[in-house]
Amino acid sequence: MAKINPKKIVISRTDSIGDVILTLPLAGILKEKFPDAQIVFLGNTYTKPIIQCSEHVDEVWEWAILNELSYDKQVSWLKEQEVDTFIHVFPRKEIARLAKRANIQHRIGTSHRVYHLLSCNHRPNFTRKNSDLHESQLNVKLLAPLGITNEFSLSELTDFLGFTKIPDLGSQLSILLSPTKKNVILHPKSQGSAVEWGVDNFMQLAEQLDSNNHEIFITGTEKEAEFFRDKIPNQANIHDLSGKMTLDELIAFISKSDSLVAASTGPLHIAGICNIQAVGLFEERRPIHSGRWQPLGNQVDTLKSEKKLEDTQPLKIDVRLVEKAITNRLKKN
Repeated sequence: MAKINPKKIVISRTDSIGDVILTLPLAGILKEKFPDAQIVFLGNTYTKPIIQCSEHVDEVWEWAILNELSYDKQVSWLKEQEVDTFIHVFPRKEIARLAKRANIQHRIGTSHRVYHLLSCNHRPNFTRKNSDLHESQLNVKLLAPLGITNEFSLSELTDFLGFTKIPDLGSQLSILLSPTKKNVILHPKSQGSAVEWGVDNFMQLAEQLDSNNHEIFITGTEKEAEFFRDKIPNQANIHDLSGKMTLDELIAFISKSDSLVAASTGPLHIAGICNIQAVGLFEERRPIHSGRWQPLGNQVDTLKSEKKLEDTQPLKIDVRLVEKAITNRLKKN
């Protein structure tokens, strides 16, 4: 397959924001290798604003829309798209079956999915669970059948993101950002995607950051806000933006801020690739450790939890360490 020149490649990753972001470098790598190829990203509807920010993605398909069609119509529609290469980054049996039924010539999926034995004709053999590689580096291994076998550093993968098409920030939100103080976003919850630090720690951090030097914004969904809204300190420099922004607006707002603090969740990865300080709070337990899931980006700081007595406990990271990480990085900038 290394001798074949693909004309239309689909990257399929139909899961969450962070996972999608760590897959975006594939589009840049493929564009460099096959500059004339059309790159399509098949994702979830709610991650579409993220995917659209990449200059390397030519077209975005929403799985929810395609899935509304009958199976026969899905097959006929996919055949009409003239795709020659389909990469299953996030394995889904129904999508793997569909790509085969549509007679896509090159179907790539990990060998560690039994159904790929029947649905994929290129099956790179690697395991994610016990690997020391970063998630984005593991994703690249799926490109081996296309003749791409390089071992990329995280810095190199950051350069392949092409995250340049960031939406404009409207005046109602941009006016909240201070031109003289450092703008810090605190994102307390993770929608269950990570071990969290705890709402009380975030609120303590908000109080401890010098109000003369920091403007603080609390973000999250409206549902998540039920866990922390009544605990937000009543200070003029602390603003509750939870449930008040679309994903497009959140991307734009993060890109204009200075720092973001969160556990291993989508907004942390957005901060990383927007090239602001991303302070990630992690538990060093496989397979959720920072070596596997830290954000891509040039201003990433990861803080690791002390050993906990129980898995249900929040991360054990001293608030003073997080405060120090923010203030030290912002002084340098």
